[in-house]
Amino acid sequence: MQSYEKLLLENKAWAEEVRDRDPGYFDRLAAAQKPEFLWIGCSDSRVPADIIVNARPGAVFAHRNIANQVIATDFNCLSVIQYAVQVLKVPHIIVCGHYNCGGVRAALDRQRPDLPLLNKWLMHIKDTYRAHRDEIDALNSETERANRLAELNVIEQVIRLSQFSIVQSAWQEQQRPTLHGWVFRLDDGLLHQLVTLPPGSDVDVIYQQRRGQDS
Repeated sequence: MQSYEKLLLENKAWAEEVRDRDPGYFDRLAAAQKPEFLWIGCSDSRVPADIIVNARPGAVFAHRNIANQVIATDFNCLSVIQYAVQVLKVPHIIVCGHYNCGGVRAALDRQRPDLPLLNKWLMHIKDTYRAHRDEIDALNSETERANRLAELNVIEQVIRLSQFSIVQSAWQEQQRPTLHGWVFRLDDGLLHQLVTLPPGSDVDVIYQQRRGQDS
């Protein structure tokens, strides 16, 4: 049996188990989605959003990329944010990184000539490292340096979210969403809060939206 065939069989078994336990489950699931959370996480296969918070399908609207970045020119991520905020009207956005992140570790190293696209993607994390180089380089081990950069990367993405006009408009008009920055420990399965920005949090004036205008 091929590995992908096993996935299909597991899906069938899961669907049958859910249907036996709750006959109306899939009817409700198909009706509509009204998630409470937008989750922006890492593509790492060890950090599946729904599983690590024990959420049922429909609770978490998710976007994942390498090293959980929020980049102003990434229209994939921006369209997810816009849909979540303006259409789904989520009250919370969570940026979740994790320790021992391969993308973060790579950002601490020199660029690889065989991975030109990945090099460009990691530039934003390298910028965060450069801004905090003294703090990070003072740490004793490569693991500590990578883990601290993973934390700082999450915080930076949450701050960047607050700079988007999509978020600022929702803050002004509807007092939502609250922005959260979390990090996940692979060795014990626990999430740790790093930063929380409620609606109306301070935003540097250079990033503020003019009242009544979109940017």
